[in-house]
Amino acid sequence: MRTIDLRGRSLAPADMLAAVPRATQARAEALEAATRIVDDVRERGEQALREQAERFDRVTGHAIRVPAEHIAEAAASVDPAVRGALEAAIDRVRRASSAQVPAPQVTEIGPGARIAQRWQPVSRAGVYIPGGKAVYPSSVIMNVVPAQVAGVRAIALASPPQAEHDGRVHPTILAAAALLGVDEVYAMGGAGAIGALAHGVADLGLDPVDVVSGPGNNYVASAKRAVAGVVGTDSEAGATEILIVADDTADARLIAADLISQAEHDEQASAVLVTDSTELAERVATVVSTLASATTHRERVAAALAGPQSAIVLVDDATMAEAFSNAYAPEHLELHVVDADRAAERYTSAGAIFVGDQTPVSLGDYMAGSNHVLPTGGQARYAAGLGAYTFLRPQQVISYDHDALALVRSGVVALANAEVLPAHGDAVEARFERLPESL
Repeated sequence: MRTIDLRGRSLAPADMLAAVPRATQARAEALEAATRIVDDVRERGEQALREQAERFDRVTGHAIRVPAEHIAEAAASVDPAVRGALEAAIDRVRRASSAQVPAPQVTEIGPGARIAQRWQPVSRAGVYIPGGKAVYPSSVIMNVVPAQVAGVRAIALASPPQAEHDGRVHPTILAAAALLGVDEVYAMGGAGAIGALAHGVADLGLDPVDVVSGPGNNYVASAKRAVAGVVGTDSEAGATEILIVADDTADARLIAADLISQAEHDEQASAVLVTDSTELAERVATVVSTLASATTHRERVAAALAGPQSAIVLVDDATMAEAFSNAYAPEHLELHVVDADRAAERYTSAGAIFVGDQTPVSLGDYMAGSNHVLPTGGQARYAAGLGAYTFLRPQQVISYDHDALALVRSGVVALANAEVLPAHGDAVEARFERLPESL
């Protein structure tokens, strides 16, 4: 891991943003490629998906619409321990997601005048579950449960076909879908799957969805940008990020383990340590080197840690660490500092914050009850992670009676005339005048 030394520098917000380690070129290339793939699916449908499956997944002749018997077989054969863990995770995520649904509110503006605020679920959601370098049944839970809690009636699930399973979706993903009652599943992956969910594929009986959600690599995240405006999307949850802020009381072994845990996702994964302790930085670098060489996905981890998106960042103090983290806006933020609970209040930009050294990101990936589909690439400065609210639309329902309208009649007319839109005022006045019978 490279070292970025920011000590002794007075950095304006723009300078701090410029100092953030990012693989910007990779993201730009991903957007261009993803847009081409999405457009191809929009224009050629099933044929494009099959060509993409052969090219990216080494699969041909598979059933893109997953037969019901494949789902039933997967549910029957899943390891009991995995099934139990999935059921426990479903319960935890369902409880946490239920707190994200706002209650309807009615505001009485005056006698006979009221505005009701309600939250309507979208009719149809499309959820994407990655399946390239790893298998993510946990992502089935993180996507489907919030949609169900929100009240979405139709959910279509897409995940890449697996060459090792004769072109089927991975059985553990299918088992998780079965546990949640999802029976509309498609064996299609990457940017093409996002395009198919957004635009629909008539030959497969796949109707367009209203919202697309789910994590993936930078191509999947870029595909969401390509379909934005056609459908709603969650945040662009691309290649994973972890930023750890630590002081001299932190345990280098735990920090190293957590950095490696996220680096094993993908060569594009970002792993960043921010600290004001040079001693800790040196210890972490040493331990990372030792642990990384022994981990299962050592080549992938090594590539991620050596990439421009990963670094150890040296800062002057806690205030500078907070400023750097808030500029970076990481997907996952861990705080290994004294009085971490209080410190967490000052970290305003992060997809999810893991407080204290006993709360690793791995916990959030599986069993915390929080959602692991989170914004990457700095989007946590303005975007939220996936939740029930992702599938909800706030609607205002306005109701005025005649007397209530009369109270604001002159105000509407005055503003309409000020904006040179007199017909707006006329529409109100019509309710107080007797129209000729001929009309």
